[in-house]
Amino acid sequence: MSKIPLVDLQAAHAEVADEVAVGFKRVLADTAFIGGEEVAGFEREYAAFTGVAHCVGVANGTDALELALRAVGVGPGDEAILPANTFIATAEAVARAGARVVLVDCDPATYLIDPAAALAAVTPRTKAILPVHLYGQHAPVEALRAAGVSIVEDAAQCQGATRNGATAGEGGIAATSFYPGKNLGAYGDAGAVVTDDESLATVVRTIASHGGLTRYRHDVIGVNSRLDALQAVVLRAKLARLDTWNAARRRAAARYDSLLSTVDVVRPVTAEGNEHVWHLYVVRVPAQRRDAIVAALNASGIGAAIHYPVPVHLTPAFAGLGHRAGAFPHAEAAAAEILSLPLYPQITAGQQERVVHALAAALAHN
Repeated sequence: MSKIPLVDLQAAHAEVADEVAVGFKRVLADTAFIGGEEVAGFEREYAAFTGVAHCVGVANGTDALELALRAVGVGPGDEAILPANTFIATAEAVARAGARVVLVDCDPATYLIDPAAALAAVTPRTKAILPVHLYGQHAPVEALRAAGVSIVEDAAQCQGATRNGATAGEGGIAATSFYPGKNLGAYGDAGAVVTDDESLATVVRTIASHGGLTRYRHDVIGVNSRLDALQAVVLRAKLARLDTWNAARRRAAARYDSLLSTVDVVRPVTAEGNEHVWHLYVVRVPAQRRDAIVAALNASGIGAAIHYPVPVHLTPAFAGLGHRAGAFPHAEAAAAEILSLPLYPQITAGQQERVVHALAAALAHN
């Protein structure tokens, strides 16, 4: 029986292959590999899609976060608050900007940052809060604005999502990733910063291009983090289909909700006011059985995975923060119990039925 991947990149490529081939041929003919009209065109189109004034393409999502932090002035001696249950890149970006990582717990139902915990963690040294729009839905950004510090949104998993009608970056700044498995994925690493603030966009673009906007002029110490034209071709082709693909993800998530209604798992919760884009469909099972269930699913050809198995404070990289097990109980419980089921726009009802059947069998035997 054929395998069901966690995300089917081949199916996505099949839909855009001809358009991408034409675009690659155009880039190769022009030899405009860095910058150029393909990148500028994507930046305009993604800004319009997101509903913000500016998009700056960069090399990857981690760089996007760091550049956004640096643009709002985060640096050595500052603190930045983020949830303990996130991909390590969120914390890495803070550390790379020279600031101190301050972790807080998550909401036990949505796994999004707990705004009360974040506000309680604010000190005179707090320069920014990084809400992570996890799994395809927005964190409660509006509640965090009461802190009176910069909000730098980690929007790597929410391309096309809204909260109370607003998108990531509206009225502030957000960083996103176009890693291949994202809702909008490149054919390699890529990312972007989006904002309505022209001055912030200029700072990001300046730092990302060796500290200057004019060749051989370097106003600040920068980095080399630029979106290349070949990735822009891919992203433009996929962006034109993103609304359709997100709608397909919503239908697939609703189908899982129905199929899992009689299966003993905790299904995902969408926070009030959120329009979810279902980057991942994450369920919870008993911690002592979770790894065996994932192994059983994988053995039966089901591409289940765990996002994420270790909270930031329990990784060796951030052991220096001094947190022990039990510091953030909701994040730790989630890390022990969650698993992600296959979800992508092209998944079929039959495939989802097979996933749920295999999950029910794994639960019964593990």
